[in-house]
Amino acid sequence: MSTVVGSRLFDAEEAHGKLWGGEWRPASKTMAVREPATGATLAEVGEASAADVLRAASEAASSQADWAGRPAAERGRVMQRAAALLEEHREEAEMWLVREAGSIRPKAGFEVMQLVLGELKAAAAVTAEPLEHEIPDPTGRRSVMRRVPIGVVGVLAPWNFPMILAIRSVAPALALGNAVVLKADPHTPVSGGYFLSSLLHAAGLPAGLLHVMPGGAEAGGAICEAPEIGMVSFTGSTAVGRLVGEACGRNLKRVALELGGNNAFIVLEDADVEAASSAGAWGSFLHQGQICMTAGRHLVHESLAEDYLEALSARAGHLPVGDPNLHEAAIGPLIDPEHVERVDELVRDARDAGARVLTGGEAASPFYPPTVLAAVTPEMRAWSEEIFGPVAPVMTFASDDEAVELANASEYGLSTGIYTSNLEHGRRLADRVRTGLVHIGDQTVNDDPAAPFGGMGASGNGARFGGPANLEEFLQWQWRTERDVPATYPF
Repeated sequence: MSTVVGSRLFDAEEAHGKLWGGEWRPASKTMAVREPATGATLAEVGEASAADVLRAASEAASSQADWAGRPAAERGRVMQRAAALLEEHREEAEMWLVREAGSIRPKAGFEVMQLVLGELKAAAAVTAEPLEHEIPDPTGRRSVMRRVPIGVVGVLAPWNFPMILAIRSVAPALALGNAVVLKADPHTPVSGGYFLSSLLHAAGLPAGLLHVMPGGAEAGGAICEAPEIGMVSFTGSTAVGRLVGEACGRNLKRVALELGGNNAFIVLEDADVEAASSAGAWGSFLHQGQICMTAGRHLVHESLAEDYLEALSARAGHLPVGDPNLHEAAIGPLIDPEHVERVDELVRDARDAGARVLTGGEAASPFYPPTVLAAVTPEMRAWSEEIFGPVAPVMTFASDDEAVELANASEYGLSTGIYTSNLEHGRRLADRVRTGLVHIGDQTVNDDPAAPFGGMGASGNGARFGGPANLEEFLQWQWRTERDVPATYPF
């Protein structure tokens, strides 16, 4: 097990211009790690080329067999030590999420101490699961079905919740005997890559099992093409996910796609308006709306619409916007100026088409204020597209049937929130919506390391992360038979 030098797990100076493959190695290209709120350079790290990724995949494959052959409890102990180290270094982890990803401090704390810590503990626990089941066989031979590692897993992680959306694949894949090549997003190569490799290295993960390859399309394409990589776990936009799925299909790789969402938050006529507006504000404005589970479509019963819009607008107008590293902000920066422009364009398009901007609606890059849109129609892009910004489009409905029809009128199918004081009423609607996640009496943004997570339709290909689903995703079935006396045949 490695020792931690000083008070930091990750040393930006040591990582300068380098990639991680069990040790720091010079990269042929470098890239700056920038702070979204200020544009300041936080570090300069290596940027992976296709050749770097192919080398990493080959080395990972060479190291994997020995790791898979070790006792499961030994692999579990690495995850347990990583969890303990994360608790010791939580401030460092949270700092990188604030500075590099633009997270407000409460979001960073929740990501680290609830989600990432929970995933590491769950990965340790999964090593105790039985992986072999005997099948009755009338011939007298021993017949078993066994779960075995895939080999090398490629992970493509995004920038919005970079630490959890990387570790939820990295940790169970490693714990179950695989090696991993992780492509961290170029916006968040530290919090979504190097901090995690430093954590696992310090916890005693043997060299060669985890390679961190920050980069863009070139590195991601190489992960999909590398022959040693048997599975790719991708989290990101639906558009890019289609390309990843095509490449993996062509190369006969297993692929887990967790993609975008345009999630409905349904407020029924029996809801408490003040409580519903609080949930709706959280669902739309947390982390500047840059979450796949964000409440992107507020469906409010017509009897409550006026009061709900007033309450939601009041909440949005009181949320402080600013640099979360310097202020107690509720709304931090968007990830980059191009993203600010896209969010602003969608709001302008809606306004020009007849929507009313009740609060917000004016960009101040790198920030965008919490924005509430009324009189939205299904034809508007702000209703039909994933905005990925702090915007709450609101539409009314008159009946349960209309609410269900509007909620399902999307190619996406990730999360639904149904806000009601009548649990049975909520259950009846929940049975009719087509999403992978449904939350009755709550908003759309929920996560739990113990629960299978994933979407339907354009939100994913049926893959699930978390809990028992990790056994299905990161292992594969093998049938094995054994005979004390070898078989003979008449030929």
